[in-house]
Amino acid sequence: MDAKSAEGISTVFAAVNLIAGTVASLPVHVYQRLDNGDRERATDHPLSRLLGAMPNSTQTAFEMREQMTAQCLLSGNAYAEIRYNRAGEVTELLPINPADVTVVKLAGNRHRYDVSKDGRTRSLLAEEVLHLRDRTEDGLVGRSRVQVAREMLGGALAQQAFGNNSWANGARLSGVLQTPHQMTDESLARLGTSWREQFTGSDNAGKTAILENGLQFTPLSMSNEDAQFLQSRQFTVEEVARLFNVPPVLLADLRHANFSNSVEMMRHFVTVTLRPWLSRWEQAWHRSLLGPVARGRYYIEHAAEGLLRGDSKHRAEFYKSGIDAGWMLPSEARRLENLPAIEGIDHAKATE
Repeated sequence: MDAKSAEGISTVFAAVNLIAGTVASLPVHVYQRLDNGDRERATDHPLSRLLGAMPNSTQTAFEMREQMTAQCLLSGNAYAEIRYNRAGEVTELLPINPADVTVVKLAGNRHRYDVSKDGRTRSLLAEEVLHLRDRTEDGLVGRSRVQVAREMLGGALAQQAFGNNSWANGARLSGVLQTPHQMTDESLARLGTSWREQFTGSDNAGKTAILENGLQFTPLSMSNEDAQFLQSRQFTVEEVARLFNVPPVLLADLRHANFSNSVEMMRHFVTVTLRPWLSRWEQAWHRSLLGPVARGRYYIEHAAEGLLRGDSKHRAEFYKSGIDAGWMLPSEARRLENLPAIEGIDHAKATE
């Protein structure tokens, strides 16, 4: 079972696409710590453009983060080579296929990355690689969720193949041909060949059989429901949802969905599913892209507030309570709603 085979299961593809696409769509900001304990956006920092717009010459920031998040979800690891200029600033992040990378432990608790491609191997130091990894056993290489659940996913692929073959070969005419007459082996072979040519396959489904010489067709009806086939496919959706920690309702399993719990489902998705992946990215950036001195002044963070804002009614109530309580300014509420600034709006509220 490999990543490509696993994504042949529609639920796996949907779960990976949902997580990777959502993580990649969130804005990323570089912040500078101020002496008074506050922070401000460091928009002039080189990493702001690199992480927010163009990490390399061929990909947008969204495309690179989506690619690497999906690789990590499926294979347990994602890698990108870090390119520097002469001033020591990061200028490019170039994703590397995880299948081409071998992590080699070195003395002194160090390691390197051997990248093999087209029969050639080159070695990169730890400082030259951005390594995003899933949960590890050795603290260095992430475990593949596909490999951990390979038996379950293999069963899902077998179910899918069974269903496809049933429709391709079984058609809708399935049963036993009976006759009171004695038939020779040659007659049986000719009848079988003729029957399969006329009625087997989805293109021949529903054709009317014309029987002669006392032949009778007795259907053997055992639907997919009777064989619990559909139930087993539904169970696969639930298992994949557990594997990737995604609420089933977001994978089109709407049996337990309703209007009253939709907001909570989204909140669960952000706090339980996405938050670990956002933390993985932020801490990997902190470890690999910021030097020892810069780590004390700068940090990188996703802006995930938009996913938790809810509908317009709840957002209005939230802003009103914050402004009335004094811990939010009207200008901050307008900024969160992407509205243009109004000169003096905070002062007007303060003088009421």
